Formats: sequence, structure tokens, C-alpha cells
Amino acid sequence: MRRSLAGAAAAVVLLVPLLAACAPSSTGEDDGTAADGQVVDGSSIDVDTRALRAQRAEVGLEDCVPGTGDGAVEGGLPALTLPCLGGGDAVDLADLRGPLVVNFWYSTCGPCRAELPVLAEFHDRHGDDVPLLGVDFNDPLPEAALELLADSDVTYPSVADTDGAVLADDTLRIVGFPTTAFVAADGTVSYVQAGEIESVDELEQLVADHLGVDL
Repeated sequence: MRRSLAGAAAAVVLLVPLLAACAPSSTGEDDGTAADGQVVDGSSIDVDTRALRAQRAEVGLEDCVPGTGDGAVEGGLPALTLPCLGGGDAVDLADLRGPLVVNFWYSTCGPCRAELPVLAEFHDRHGDDVPLLGVDFNDPLPEAALELLADSDVTYPSVADTDGAVLADDTLRIVGFPTTAFVAADGTVSYVQAGEIESVDELEQLVADHLGVDL
């Protein structure tokens, strides 16, 4: 479901007006929010099976990098340990330090699908200077998520938020997908972009403005 979030964004710290996005859902499908507006916890989705590891290797995704181990900082990413999509090291988001771009997405979200090739191209050009990490939100079929990454030429890693836990974070305040967080060198989230990033030029400018990195 696509809907305007321009009004909602005005009340959300760090979020810019959002013209079209996918609303969070309890299933990872583009069908709106759960009946009570919350994501159901206790997911049994397994993102690290032999078949998924083989698929991840075929896609050519880079390894998930656990982070510094320094822990949470005020105004940083949540202390949330997520498994690597398709197998590998789990990542505690609170341990991540920048400059870093973290993109929250799911496979049936139309704007997310449109944005992924832009992120892939940015990573190809600038991944050594500003790494990218995807966070696959509540996808019921991780094999479909990996297939989409392959179709989008994505090689940067994604972790999997199988319980939709990121929605509870007060720093990110995610109200729709895709959402992109810009993480500074000290671990703080310097900016949150709500909605689709439409070009590499736009992402380069966001990185310059909010991470102080000229590419």
C-alpha cells in the first residue's frame, strides 16, 4: 500500500516529508499495518539455512561485519542483534560506527525495490569510503529477499529484522519503508531519510550533508 506520509513526517524528529512509501506490516507484505498497529514478535523465520547460504553465495553478498563492540551510544542505532541474511555473523546495530549508510527495506515494498539498484550503484562507486548495510524488515520469505537483491545487483550485506523490532526505536522512528539512516563516526544517527532515494547523486549529497564525506 502506498500512501502519503507528508503530514506524519512533520511530527517525526529527523524525518523529512515522505510522498510515497510502504507502511510497516506484520507480514513483510505491502498490505498496511497489523490490526493493532504493532508488529508481532516471536518470529520463527530462519534466515540461516544451508539453502540460503548457497543462495547468498550465488548472489555474491559481502559478509556482514559485526561492528566495533563498543556498544550503544546516546542517539545511536538500537542495541538490537540481528542475523545476517543468508548466514554469517550476526550484527548488533548499536556496535556500528560510521561513516555508514543503513537502509531499511523489505522485498514486497515497491519503493524499496525501485531504490535498491541506486544503492547498489552507490556501493559499487563508494563502498570503500562509505559502507552500506541493509536491514531486511520482517520478510516471511528470505529466499525472495535474496532473489530481489540478486536482481538489483546488490552486493553489500543485509541483516534480517525478522520480528520487526526496529519499529520500536525512538531514534529511527520509522513510519514507512524504505528508510535510510546515516551513522556518524561516533555512532550517532546524524539523519534519517524517509522514503525512496531516487539517484546516486541524491545519495552522494545526503552523505556530504549529514556525514561530512565528499564523494
